[in-house]
Amino acid sequence: MVSNSSAEIPREWLAEFVAASKRSLKQRFRYSFIRTYKPVMDDCEYRSFESMADYRQWCEENLPDWLGYGRV
Repeated sequence: MVSNSSAEIPREWLAEFVAASKRSLKQRFRYSFIRTYKPVMDDCEYRSFESMADYRQWCEENLPDWLGYGRV
C-alpha cells in the first residue's frame, strides 16, 4: 500500500521537487534531456545500409556492447 504522507518522503527529494516545480516550462525541458556522446554513432552525420542484416552486422562489429545495439 502506498501512502501520500509527506513524512515518508525524504527532505532532499521534497526540496528538489519544490525547486523543480518553480522552474519555467522552458527550463524543465532543458534539464529533462541528457545528451550523452555515443561513440561511433555520433561520429558521422548519417549512415545508410542496403539491408537490415547489413545494419545489424555493422552494429555488432563497431558499437560497444553497453549501447545495447547487439543481438541478444
